[in-house]
Amino acid sequence: MFSSTDIGIDLGTANILVYTKAKGIILNEPSVVALDTKSNKVIAFGEDAKAMIGKTPDSIRVVRPLKEGVIADFDVTIELLKLVMQKAAKQIGGSFRKPNVMICTPCGATSVERRAIVDAVKHSGAKSVHLIEEPVAAAIGADLPVSEPIASVIVDIGGGTTEVGIISFGGVVSANTVRVAGDRMDEDIIQYVRKKYNVLIGEPTAENIKKQIGYALISHEEETMEVRGRDIMTGLPKVVNLTSTEIQEALKESLLAILECIRATLENCPAELSGDIVDQGVIISGGGALLKGLQQWLSEEISVPVHIAPQPLESVAIGTGKSLVMLNKLDKIAR
Repeated sequence: MFSSTDIGIDLGTANILVYTKAKGIILNEPSVVALDTKSNKVIAFGEDAKAMIGKTPDSIRVVRPLKEGVIADFDVTIELLKLVMQKAAKQIGGSFRKPNVMICTPCGATSVERRAIVDAVKHSGAKSVHLIEEPVAAAIGADLPVSEPIASVIVDIGGGTTEVGIISFGGVVSANTVRVAGDRMDEDIIQYVRKKYNVLIGEPTAENIKKQIGYALISHEEETMEVRGRDIMTGLPKVVNLTSTEIQEALKESLLAILECIRATLENCPAELSGDIVDQGVIISGGGALLKGLQQWLSEEISVPVHIAPQPLESVAIGTGKSLVMLNKLDKIAR
């Protein structure tokens, strides 16, 4: 039994990750819950629930309780967090008894949204809850020198939001959030296929298209992919062939919104730190960092080096865990 285990949680729109100092990432599950519509009880969560999206009868409702980086359904989020805590405890080989939790929030989250996150984590059995801004957690997780007087620029492209932060001396100097990220890109693809081909596809298919033939706005050798969906006119199954240049066009608006967010953040950077950015470059993390050609495209657009974080999908979770260890050290010194 663990009397006061320290855990870091990346409460992401797309995935929930749990980090412990001893074992690193111990859990990585999609932020999806399947509910029985009659009893409103949880049937499945994580990968099991994600596999049900678009395939369930009326008696089962599949929901994503987090939207755009914040809690959209409080009660379902509590249930999801309880299940996550239980599964994480099994991974360690015991059970949590009132763990200390560090959890990340988007920079643009309101005080009400932050309070909802704290309340949800406490309801799921946490002893204490500390919040950390997502760009700071991502920067710590990417091993950037956040505590030094050097500008560290992090662009975290998650499921619901893209967070851009310039960090120096352990704090955020300039930051911006845009609620455009992986989910919006999936929606862009769904709408494009619907408008051009009159074919309806689901979220999992759109996400797969993005991963397979999605490209940032760069020149590349065209790739094709066969996609199955439902013809809106006839209601029958239909197969269409999509090209990577088509998907590139579908993603254009979202990519330009992310670029504008990065530019706005860099424009607010103090002149003294601008030189560091030219030398150190920009680090991209989150699932969106894996979009083909993104690194090259951003580097060309903002004229500074762009690097992908060592573990882009896990940077925020690692950063939350590491920051909780630092916080505990400071508490002991204060005492």
